[in-house]
Amino acid sequence: MVCNGYLRSVIVGAARVGILTRRKVQISHTQRSLHACVHVNCTWNCGFRRSLKMMVDSSGAAAKRRMIVDILPEKEDERGYVSGGWKSEDGKLSCGYSSFRGKRATMEDFFDIKTSTIDGQAVCMFGIFDGETYKQTDVDFLESERDTFRDDGSTASTAVLVGNHLYVANVGDSRTVLSKAGKAIPLSEDHKPNRSDERKRIENAGGVVMWAGTWRVGGVLAMSRAFGNRMLKQFVVAEPDIQDQEIDEEFDLLVLASDGLWDVVPNEDAIALAQTEEKPAAAAQKLAETAFARGSADNITCIVVRFCHGGDAGPVDRQPD
Repeated sequence: MVCNGYLRSVIVGAARVGILTRRKVQISHTQRSLHACVHVNCTWNCGFRRSLKMMVDSSGAAAKRRMIVDILPEKEDERGYVSGGWKSEDGKLSCGYSSFRGKRATMEDFFDIKTSTIDGQAVCMFGIFDGETYKQTDVDFLESERDTFRDDGSTASTAVLVGNHLYVANVGDSRTVLSKAGKAIPLSEDHKPNRSDERKRIENAGGVVMWAGTWRVGGVLAMSRAFGNRMLKQFVVAEPDIQDQEIDEEFDLLVLASDGLWDVVPNEDAIALAQTEEKPAAAAQKLAETAFARGSADNITCIVVRFCHGGDAGPVDRQPD
């Protein structure tokens, strides 16, 4: 049984790669934070410990770093979509991504995909970040803006696949949905202020939830958990919800996306749309295009992961170098 405490710190560390890169925090500071984040007092499978540590600790030895593959984005097409794809060497896994600024003046979404094989075990990390990511990250995020007048925030949904075990962590309203025989199964629940448990937590801390176009913390923030958001930090925590799921032959797709998709595309529609495309990259782009066509006013970023249990993940747009 995986130790929840260590798993929590691992996914936190994985998420930090995306957020701290996006926020352009100094590399040396990021390395120290990541290194500290993954050193916790919990004893369990050492191979798993090493593999995930190497994925999130950028201060590792060069030999270790060479074992990590970063799936880097393609160039934008003429419409502004950034998309691409990747397939594992054994053909059991393929993924695609698509990211689009949409109607926003700036692009604040960010995604990250990493894969590694450690001691014969495949380890993959997929992340969607909306802002600029879990407790220690929140501290660093706030520290980076301590002497500024900014009060930025971010959400994140990250999935770490270790062999056939999938671990998902979520803060905010980015979301991860799994397909089981074509049926949509949410692996995260949006942190909205009007959720009964979230409202109770906020009010117990002395905060208020009020309607201002939508339910908001203090009438300001439309989500109840996030990184940053310094002025509301007493009520808006960065503690992630974590779920784990064993992946068997009934599971075929995984969709991670920012709220630019989920605001206008329900879970069931997202899975149904992704199922219509053979290539995960084409599926991710179809999701982004559909969200934009349905009137999404936000940045839109999607990752689609396809599980092919027979070992043939089909064609893919691009292999990593």
